[in-house]
Amino acid sequence: MAIKWEGIFCALWTPMDRNGRLLSTELKTHLEFLCSKGIQGILALGSTGEFLHLDLPARKAILQHAVSSKLPVLANISDIRPKMVAELAQFAKWAGAAAVSILPPYFYPVAQEDLVEFFVRAGEAAQLPLFLYNFPERTGNRITLETVSAVADRIDLVGVKQSGAEFDYHKALVQLGREKNFVVLTGSDTRIPEAMKMGVTGCVSGLSNAVADVLATIYAGVKAGTPEQAATAIEQMRTIGALVDQIEFPLNVAAIMQARGLSPGHPKSIVSVATQRRYQKLVEDFRSLFLEWKLI
Repeated sequence: MAIKWEGIFCALWTPMDRNGRLLSTELKTHLEFLCSKGIQGILALGSTGEFLHLDLPARKAILQHAVSSKLPVLANISDIRPKMVAELAQFAKWAGAAAVSILPPYFYPVAQEDLVEFFVRAGEAAQLPLFLYNFPERTGNRITLETVSAVADRIDLVGVKQSGAEFDYHKALVQLGREKNFVVLTGSDTRIPEAMKMGVTGCVSGLSNAVADVLATIYAGVKAGTPEQAATAIEQMRTIGALVDQIEFPLNVAAIMQARGLSPGHPKSIVSVATQRRYQKLVEDFRSLFLEWKLI
């Protein structure tokens, strides 16, 4: 059955212990929480999931957990190494993912023509529908419209996930998608109404790890043409957006999860005492909000 790439898709957080081992029980519990809050699917191994910190066995285990949720899974197979991309792609198909997504290679500059070949080979390895994942602030390589078009002409491109500061780029991607038969999902989870007005069909959201129900309410209201029914949720996301950047991404996602009583696990990178203090302050601020909003 064809997947409708519409609605809220959680950019899945990955709980690990202090030794870098996957907390499987906590991940299973978290997936159950997400399934109860109205999301339409999961992006596994994305930026929020900190895939760069994960070895191949951990990535495979996380994909299997995600697929076991019975929600459609978009498996991010991104890596700078083509052989790793191909192995993840093939595993994603074997595990039962609905589609794969891929970022450009990062750190080194890449010609757009070479990006096309990189993306096409990833799609061919997976033998699954493909999403391109544009996040130039993280990769250093922007996916141009010409590159998207060239990829769409050669393989089964079903969507583009647009993240980062270039919000107006959604418009051009949506227009191209109408010509080439693919959808656009936004990563801007605090600006869903604006993105949907541009023609975006949904959101891949890191913050949905904690507030999936709030985001699902916003999506449903805007989709139905009655955003006023989601006015409270929209205002809540504005408040969250104003607070969440007090510490760096993706540690801020862990803070908002912890504030809602969820288990984010141990930080995957080194965290200073100063950042630990800021983290705890953010947890406390969000906990106060969630109590006020009756989310906990």
